[in-house]
Amino acid sequence: MIVTATDIKNNFGKYLDLASGQDIIITRNGNAIARLVGIKETASFLSDRLVGIVPKDIDEKAIKDERLAQK
Repeated sequence: MIVTATDIKNNFGKYLDLASGQDIIITRNGNAIARLVGIKETASFLSDRLVGIVPKDIDEKAIKDERLAQK
């Protein structure tokens, strides 16, 4: 759902209830500026943001060993 910052300000309680079931994108002057996410979705949202950042062929153990060797 996309709503304006003014609408969020005037109806915050309503959007808090809605955030438990869906993400709410908040806009200002037509530009998306924030996202209201329910607490149960937070971990998923954060992990979803990491998808594509870390290459799939990365060897976590090798990186860990390398970092420990540097200390």
